[in-house]
Amino acid sequence: MMSPKRRTPNELGSSGARVVLLGASNLTRGISTVIETARLILGGPLEVFAAMGHGRSYGMRSRVLVRSLPGIVESGLWDALDTRSEAMQTFALITDVGNDILYGAEPEQIIEWVERCIDHLGEHHARIIVTHLPMASVRRLSRWKYYAVRSALFPSCRIGIEQALESAIELDGRLRELIAGREIQSIETDRAWYGFDPIHVRMRYWRSAWNRILRRWHDEPKPIRAGRSLRRWAALRRAMPERWWLLGRERQTPQPAARLPDGTTISLF
Repeated sequence: MMSPKRRTPNELGSSGARVVLLGASNLTRGISTVIETARLILGGPLEVFAAMGHGRSYGMRSRVLVRSLPGIVESGLWDALDTRSEAMQTFALITDVGNDILYGAEPEQIIEWVERCIDHLGEHHARIIVTHLPMASVRRLSRWKYYAVRSALFPSCRIGIEQALESAIELDGRLRELIAGREIQSIETDRAWYGFDPIHVRMRYWRSAWNRILRRWHDEPKPIRAGRSLRRWAALRRAMPERWWLLGRERQTPQPAARLPDGTTISLF
Protein backbone atom coordinates (compact mmCIF):
# COMPACT_ATOMS: atom_id res chain seq x y z
CA MET A 1 0.00 0.00 0.00
CA MET A 2 1.38 3.38 -0.95
CA SER A 3 2.15 5.87 1.83
CA PRO A 4 0.02 9.02 1.88
CA LYS A 5 1.60 12.06 0.30
CA ARG A 6 3.57 14.04 2.86
CA ARG A 7 2.28 17.59 3.09
CA THR A 8 4.47 20.56 3.78
CA PRO A 9 3.67 23.00 6.61
CA ASN A 10 2.36 25.49 4.07
CA GLU A 11 -0.08 22.89 2.72
CA LEU A 12 -1.38 22.12 6.18
CA GLY A 13 -3.12 25.47 6.35
CA SER A 14 -5.47 26.23 9.22
CA SER A 15 -6.03 22.53 10.04
CA GLY A 16 -2.72 22.51 11.89
CA ALA A 17 -0.71 19.38 12.52
CA ARG A 18 -0.05 16.60 15.01
CA VAL A 19 3.17 16.94 17.02
CA VAL A 20 4.78 14.12 19.01
CA LEU A 21 7.43 15.16 21.55
CA LEU A 22 9.65 12.58 23.29
CA GLY A 23 12.28 13.57 25.84
CA ALA A 24 13.24 14.27 29.42
CA SER A 25 14.41 17.37 31.29
CA ASN A 26 15.35 19.62 28.38
CA LEU A 27 11.96 19.08 26.77
CA THR A 28 10.13 19.52 30.08
CA ARG A 29 11.92 22.72 31.02
CA GLY A 30 11.36 24.29 27.61
CA ILE A 31 7.94 22.86 26.75
CA SER A 32 6.20 26.24 26.56
CA THR A 33 8.85 27.52 24.13
CA VAL A 34 8.78 24.24 22.18
CA ILE A 35 5.03 24.34 21.62
CA GLU A 36 5.00 28.01 20.63
CA THR A 37 7.92 27.44 18.25
CA ALA A 38 6.13 24.46 16.69
CA ARG A 39 2.96 26.51 16.31
CA LEU A 40 4.82 29.30 14.50
CA ILE A 41 6.56 26.82 12.19
CA LEU A 42 3.62 24.52 11.42
CA GLY A 43 0.59 26.72 11.91
CA GLY A 44 -2.20 25.91 14.29
CA PRO A 45 -4.04 24.74 16.16
CA LEU A 46 -1.80 21.78 16.95
CA GLU A 47 -2.58 18.40 18.44
CA VAL A 48 0.37 17.72 20.76
CA PHE A 49 1.26 14.33 22.24
CA ALA A 50 4.19 14.48 24.66
CA ALA A 51 6.02 11.86 26.73
CA MET A 52 8.45 13.81 28.87
CA GLY A 53 9.42 14.58 32.45
CA HIS A 54 12.46 15.32 34.56
CA GLY A 55 14.61 12.20 34.69
CA ARG A 56 12.39 10.44 32.11
CA SER A 57 13.65 7.13 30.77
CA TYR A 58 12.94 5.83 27.28
CA GLY A 59 12.46 2.27 28.46
CA MET A 60 12.11 1.94 32.23
CA ARG A 61 10.03 3.37 35.01
CA SER A 62 11.86 6.37 36.44
CA ARG A 63 11.49 8.27 39.68
CA VAL A 64 12.41 11.83 40.66
CA LEU A 65 11.77 12.63 44.32
CA VAL A 66 8.26 11.27 45.01
CA ARG A 67 6.98 11.15 41.40
CA SER A 68 7.38 8.17 39.02
CA LEU A 69 6.65 7.85 35.30
CA PRO A 70 6.58 4.85 32.95
CA GLY A 71 9.23 4.43 30.27
CA ILE A 72 8.38 6.28 27.07
CA VAL A 73 8.08 3.05 25.04
CA GLU A 74 5.64 1.71 27.65
CA SER A 75 3.53 4.88 27.94
CA GLY A 76 -0.02 5.31 26.71
CA LEU A 77 1.13 7.71 23.99
CA TRP A 78 1.35 4.97 21.38
CA ASP A 79 -2.17 3.63 21.91
CA ALA A 80 -3.50 7.18 21.87
CA LEU A 81 -1.63 7.94 18.66
CA ASP A 82 -2.94 4.79 16.98
CA THR A 83 -6.53 5.86 17.59
CA ARG A 84 -6.11 9.23 15.92
CA SER A 85 -7.08 10.07 12.37
CA GLU A 86 -4.35 9.92 9.73
CA ALA A 87 -5.76 13.07 8.11
CA MET A 88 -3.26 15.27 9.96
CA GLN A 89 0.44 15.22 9.11
CA THR A 90 2.57 14.09 12.07
CA PHE A 91 5.80 15.80 13.11
CA ALA A 92 7.98 14.26 15.81
CA LEU A 93 10.93 15.16 18.01
CA ILE A 94 13.18 12.65 19.80
CA THR A 95 15.55 14.29 22.27
CA ASP A 96 17.36 13.71 25.61
CA VAL A 97 18.46 10.27 24.43
CA GLY A 98 21.47 10.09 26.76
CA ASN A 99 19.47 10.33 29.96
CA ASP A 100 19.29 6.55 30.39
CA ILE A 101 23.07 6.17 30.68
CA LEU A 102 22.92 7.41 34.26
CA TYR A 103 20.24 4.83 35.05
CA GLY A 104 22.71 2.11 34.12
CA ALA A 105 21.16 1.16 30.78
CA GLU A 106 23.57 -0.12 28.14
CA PRO A 107 23.85 1.84 24.86
CA GLU A 108 22.57 -1.16 22.90
CA GLN A 109 19.41 -1.28 25.03
CA ILE A 110 18.84 2.48 24.78
CA ILE A 111 19.10 2.33 21.00
CA GLU A 112 16.59 -0.51 20.92
CA TRP A 113 14.10 1.67 22.80
CA VAL A 114 14.72 4.63 20.49
CA GLU A 115 14.36 2.40 17.43
CA ARG A 116 10.98 1.19 18.69
CA CYS A 117 9.87 4.83 18.91
CA ILE A 118 11.15 5.59 15.43
CA ASP A 119 9.47 2.52 13.94
CA HIS A 120 6.14 3.38 15.53
CA LEU A 121 6.38 6.99 14.38
CA GLY A 122 7.19 5.66 10.91
CA GLU A 123 3.86 3.84 10.88
CA HIS A 124 2.27 7.30 11.10
CA HIS A 125 4.54 8.69 8.37
CA ALA A 126 5.94 11.19 10.85
CA ARG A 127 8.54 13.73 9.88
CA ILE A 128 11.13 13.01 12.59
CA ILE A 129 13.86 15.15 14.15
CA VAL A 130 16.47 13.55 16.44
CA THR A 131 18.93 15.57 18.51
CA HIS A 132 22.38 14.11 19.06
CA LEU A 133 23.99 13.88 22.47
CA PRO A 134 25.78 17.11 23.54
CA MET A 135 29.18 15.45 23.14
CA ALA A 136 31.17 18.68 22.81
CA SER A 137 29.89 19.73 26.24
CA VAL A 138 30.18 16.27 27.80
CA ARG A 139 33.78 15.74 26.62
CA ARG A 140 34.87 18.93 28.41
CA LEU A 141 33.32 17.83 31.69
CA SER A 142 35.76 17.78 34.60
CA ARG A 143 35.67 15.04 37.21
CA TRP A 144 34.46 17.27 40.05
CA LYS A 145 31.75 18.82 37.89
CA TYR A 146 30.52 15.39 36.76
CA TYR A 147 30.08 14.19 40.33
CA ALA A 148 28.44 17.46 41.36
CA VAL A 149 25.91 17.23 38.52
CA ARG A 150 25.38 13.49 39.12
CA SER A 151 24.67 14.05 42.81
CA ALA A 152 22.21 16.85 42.09
CA LEU A 153 20.31 15.28 39.19
CA PHE A 154 20.80 11.51 39.59
CA PRO A 155 21.45 10.94 43.31
CA SER A 156 21.02 7.15 43.08
CA CYS A 157 23.53 6.81 40.24
CA ARG A 158 26.88 5.14 41.03
CA ILE A 159 28.37 5.23 37.53
CA GLY A 160 31.84 6.77 37.36
CA ILE A 161 32.84 9.45 34.91
CA GLU A 162 34.96 7.14 32.76
CA GLN A 163 32.12 4.65 32.26
CA ALA A 164 29.60 7.41 31.63
CA LEU A 165 31.77 9.05 28.97
CA GLU A 166 32.52 5.72 27.31
CA SER A 167 28.80 4.89 27.20
CA ALA A 168 27.95 8.35 25.83
CA ILE A 169 30.47 7.98 23.01
CA GLU A 170 29.14 4.52 22.13
CA LEU A 171 25.51 5.65 22.33
CA ASP A 172 26.14 8.66 20.11
CA GLY A 173 27.80 6.42 17.52
CA ARG A 174 24.97 3.89 17.62
CA LEU A 175 22.41 6.68 17.29
CA ARG A 176 24.14 7.96 14.16
CA GLU A 177 24.16 4.46 12.72
CA LEU A 178 20.48 4.01 13.53
CA ILE A 179 19.29 7.09 11.68
CA ALA A 180 21.74 6.81 8.75
CA GLY A 181 19.83 6.16 5.55
CA ARG A 182 16.46 6.95 7.10
CA GLU A 183 14.30 9.97 6.31
CA ILE A 184 15.17 11.57 9.63
CA GLN A 185 16.56 15.03 10.32
CA SER A 186 19.38 14.94 12.88
CA ILE A 187 20.61 17.97 14.78
CA GLU A 188 24.00 18.60 16.36
CA THR A 189 23.74 20.50 19.62
CA ASP A 190 25.76 23.67 20.11
CA ARG A 191 28.32 23.70 22.94
CA ALA A 192 27.46 27.35 23.58
CA TRP A 193 23.99 26.27 24.74
CA TYR A 194 25.43 24.62 27.87
CA GLY A 195 27.10 26.08 30.94
CA PHE A 196 28.07 24.47 34.24
CA ASP A 197 25.40 21.83 33.62
CA PRO A 198 26.68 19.88 30.59
CA ILE A 199 23.35 18.31 29.56
CA HIS A 200 20.70 21.02 30.03
CA VAL A 201 20.34 23.95 27.64
CA ARG A 202 20.64 27.27 29.46
CA MET A 203 17.41 29.28 29.65
CA ARG A 204 18.90 32.18 27.73
CA TYR A 205 19.28 29.87 24.69
CA TRP A 206 15.89 28.16 24.80
CA ARG A 207 14.29 30.18 22.02
CA SER A 208 17.25 30.07 19.65
CA ALA A 209 18.00 26.40 20.36
CA TRP A 210 14.45 25.16 19.83
CA ASN A 211 14.10 27.34 16.74
CA ARG A 212 17.24 25.80 15.25
CA ILE A 213 16.03 22.28 16.07
CA LEU A 214 12.36 22.43 15.11
CA ARG A 215 12.72 24.49 11.95
CA ARG A 216 13.96 21.27 10.30
CA TRP A 217 10.28 20.30 10.08
CA HIS A 218 9.94 22.93 7.36
CA ASP A 219 11.32 22.51 3.84
CA GLU A 220 12.01 26.24 3.57
CA PRO A 221 12.72 27.35 7.13
CA LYS A 222 12.56 30.99 8.10
CA PRO A 223 13.85 32.49 11.35
CA ILE A 224 11.12 32.79 13.97
CA ARG A 225 11.16 33.90 17.56
CA ALA A 226 8.72 32.35 20.01
CA GLY A 227 7.07 34.87 22.29
CA ARG A 228 6.82 34.40 26.04
CA SER A 229 3.43 33.78 27.63
CA LEU A 230 2.81 33.43 31.35
CA ARG A 231 -0.65 32.04 30.61
CA ARG A 232 0.73 29.29 28.35
CA TRP A 233 3.52 28.47 30.80
CA ALA A 234 1.08 28.23 33.72
CA ALA A 235 -1.34 26.00 31.78
CA LEU A 236 1.46 23.60 30.88
CA ARG A 237 2.89 23.58 34.41
CA ARG A 238 -0.50 22.51 35.77
CA ALA A 239 -0.96 19.73 33.21
CA MET A 240 -0.44 16.17 34.48
CA PRO A 241 0.31 12.98 32.51
CA GLU A 242 -2.19 10.24 31.78
CA ARG A 243 -0.49 7.80 34.17
CA TRP A 244 1.95 8.50 36.97
CA TRP A 245 2.75 7.52 40.54
CA LEU A 246 2.97 9.70 43.63
CA LEU A 247 4.69 8.04 46.61
CA GLY A 248 4.07 4.72 44.90
CA ARG A 249 0.34 5.30 44.45
CA GLU A 250 -0.87 5.30 40.85
CA ARG A 251 -2.68 8.39 39.57
CA GLN A 252 -4.49 8.88 36.27
CA THR A 253 -5.40 12.08 34.46
CA PRO A 254 -7.87 12.41 31.55
CA GLN A 255 -6.29 13.74 28.36
CA PRO A 256 -5.83 16.21 26.79
CA ALA A 257 -4.42 17.81 29.91
CA ALA A 258 -4.30 21.36 28.55
CA ARG A 259 -5.87 23.48 25.83
CA LEU A 260 -4.44 26.77 24.61
CA PRO A 261 -6.49 29.78 23.38
CA ASP A 262 -5.88 28.96 19.69
CA GLY A 263 -7.35 25.46 20.14
CA THR A 264 -4.02 23.64 20.50
CA THR A 265 -4.44 20.58 22.73
CA ILE A 266 -1.67 18.98 24.78
CA SER A 267 -1.88 15.35 25.89
CA LEU A 268 0.81 14.10 28.27
CA PHE A 269 1.87 10.50 28.80
